[in-house]
Amino acid sequence: MVRPLRIAFVHPDLGIGGAERLVVDAAISLQKRGHKVVVYTMHHDLSHCFAETRDGTLDVRVGGNWLVPRSIGGRFHILCTILRSLMLARQIVNEPEQYDALFIDQLSAPIPLLKYTHAHVFFYCHFPDYLLARRDSLWQKLYRAPFDLLEEFTTGEADEIVVNSRFTQETFRRAFPHLSKVPKVLTPALNFEAYDKPVDNDDPLLRALRTEKRIVLSINRFERKKDIALALRAFALCLQGNGAKRVVANTCCLVVAGGWDPRIVENTQYLNELDAQAKQLGLRTRTIAPQRASKEACTLLPEGTTVAATIFDDDDDDDAGRSGQMELVDVLFLPSFTENQRAFLLSAAKCVVYTPTNEHLGIVPLEAMYMRIPVVAANSGGPRETVQHGLTGYLCEPVEEEFATAICKLLSMNDAKWRAMGEAGHDRVKLTFGLDTFGAKLEQLLYDMLQRPTRASTVLGVLLTLFIICAAGLTLLLTWWR
Repeated sequence: MVRPLRIAFVHPDLGIGGAERLVVDAAISLQKRGHKVVVYTMHHDLSHCFAETRDGTLDVRVGGNWLVPRSIGGRFHILCTILRSLMLARQIVNEPEQYDALFIDQLSAPIPLLKYTHAHVFFYCHFPDYLLARRDSLWQKLYRAPFDLLEEFTTGEADEIVVNSRFTQETFRRAFPHLSKVPKVLTPALNFEAYDKPVDNDDPLLRALRTEKRIVLSINRFERKKDIALALRAFALCLQGNGAKRVVANTCCLVVAGGWDPRIVENTQYLNELDAQAKQLGLRTRTIAPQRASKEACTLLPEGTTVAATIFDDDDDDDAGRSGQMELVDVLFLPSFTENQRAFLLSAAKCVVYTPTNEHLGIVPLEAMYMRIPVVAANSGGPRETVQHGLTGYLCEPVEEEFATAICKLLSMNDAKWRAMGEAGHDRVKLTFGLDTFGAKLEQLLYDMLQRPTRASTVLGVLLTLFIICAAGLTLLLTWWR
């Protein structure tokens, strides 16, 4: 009989997103299998996280954030993040508790330092970071160069490397040509128990979402790379187009929900940009502030944001009052929605629109299909491995005309065909993307890794890491001086 393992997860920011959902589910699946699990992070906001990280289900420990800020003047995020991660790694190295394995994701920079725990390092690569960074100017290219080298070097120091899809596997091989390792594929999974929970219909936060309109749902973090604007343009075309790209106005609405963090400038900027763009398209918008959002955070939301938990008057308890209010809304923005709101939306939507191009995998299409909702997604990246075109949804080129045609097709589909498509998606996810299957594969990968001797980080490796960080610091100073 194999012995239980002591496993530490190291994740930069335990917020709300696909990467965080994977970490939480992976930790829970291993914990259920009898392993000792601890999660380390540099930031954990109890008002902006998954329930399992705040209700005692997981042992979450925060560190590495007391000296270095998240950014300097709103810039140099990657340098600050790496320095904070090294401080967190130092804390883990000094912990009296010894671990068999370290599960690290998103940021590979602390791997050489974490090697001094004498634990095996398991690195889960969601996507090479350097492919996500912007390099619009020479100075940005100079600034990013040492970090790109650092990412490739430190990733290669892991004892096992795993990616989330075949698409990411191929991208990894092109991104890191100097690494001989070919990463294994471990597709993320869903914790079905979390999605099988009934919706709490007494939740007052649901009043803003109740409508007789057909709901088109978009779930994504408010980041430009997610191309949420494509959903706005496609939906506007559905309302204003003709033929196959036409639905009757005031019979449907678009709900744009997703992770929103007031500390992240891009989140606040992009939500305001989307609101402005929707209005330019002739769409009537409303934004509902996150639960427990501070007054300062609310000032960063679009003008006219509703701070209260409901967009209805207190005496509008009847269906007529609710319908009357929703007739004024074409697009409802829901930043940092609650899990019960998510459950309600996934039980009420007619289709889920997933707009990112070349997405690494995309957990949202899996959530939608499990909840029996057909998906409209870009025909690239991870969704090509999850969504079956014409059977569980539609894969489209990332242009509004194709997305609008697919959305209108689902909205006008007869109930029997729509339900059949939903059932096909549910069956596919249940068969292929279950947490039990994921947990068993992850556990076996960890045991296999432990059978091999760990690769001790050499002094040269640590010195190289420090050199690259110093080079980045010099670039920072030159850029700042300029």
